[in-house]
Amino acid sequence: MKKIVALIILFGVTFFVNAQDIHWSQFNDNPIFQNPGNAGNFDGDVRFVGNFRDQWRAVSVPYQTLSLAVDGKPYNFRALGIGGLFFHDVTGDGKLRTIELQANVSYQLKLTKDSSHTIRPGINLGMNHRQVNWEAFKFGNQYNGQSYDPSLPTNELYSHDRKTNFSIGVGASYRYIIEKRKVLEAGVGLYNINRPNQGFFDEQIDRDRRVNIYARYFHPIGLDWDIIPSFQLSFQGIYREIIFGSSVKYTLVNRLSKYRAVYGGIWYRTLDAAYITVGMDYQQWFVGLSYDMNFSTLTKASRVRGGFEIAVRYILFRFKPSKSIHRICPDYI
Repeated sequence: MKKIVALIILFGVTFFVNAQDIHWSQFNDNPIFQNPGNAGNFDGDVRFVGNFRDQWRAVSVPYQTLSLAVDGKPYNFRALGIGGLFFHDVTGDGKLRTIELQANVSYQLKLTKDSSHTIRPGINLGMNHRQVNWEAFKFGNQYNGQSYDPSLPTNELYSHDRKTNFSIGVGASYRYIIEKRKVLEAGVGLYNINRPNQGFFDEQIDRDRRVNIYARYFHPIGLDWDIIPSFQLSFQGIYREIIFGSSVKYTLVNRLSKYRAVYGGIWYRTLDAAYITVGMDYQQWFVGLSYDMNFSTLTKASRVRGGFEIAVRYILFRFKPSKSIHRICPDYI
């Protein structure tokens, strides 16, 4: 009976989640997925970001998501931000596969002369492809009265096994540099504005619009210590995700072109999970790890075990040679 209840819960959760956009626990470490206004919104020239999430391994076939992104600023037009993102997601027994390509463009507007207040509106254009393997599912019609027989017909009619659509989104990110180590960042984004059809059958199933709101604040609490509280709200159809928590940063060294720092944080996703994060800065590199502990109604099957996630970031600084001015001596010297 417990197994039947767990399967019913799992089926409901799977059906519910598959109708939504993907989500990340380390939401601040996937910036241009978080908001198109974050394209080019960093100190440096080119930023590379990779994210990988593996969840529900204790329940069924693990859900795995991979995301790769790159963004930067043109050398002679620093106010413009350009970014591209690719993600690949596979879920469930039917290997429901989602592949998405996104292009993001932002433009920095200075609200004050000293650039302490800036806002970056942005636009997001995406191509979404989904496909499923219907042959991997098991149906009641394949039960012969004693056992499951995969050779029996399913008597199911499938219209399509793949679907491709396009989406558009907009957003804006805001930054307020109060002092060197006091910074406020916030943003709001609206995605799937055109509500593309994502149904596999003849019936049209529109993808719900998603609203994403976030904010984080960097504040020093000691000579080498900083606290970074943050939250993110996501609303899509009947789906609600509220995440809040904080990281603490300790700077190991920051002098003579050497930079090292470590992070640790605790977060809570309402009605779903709590998770911990750890991370480290090493020069231009950052690596972050997190692990979710599931507290939702799926705990009977998950046994509190949720998902593992890793985020990797590298920021490239272009070499800018200094211009030397040579003076020509007069002939009489």
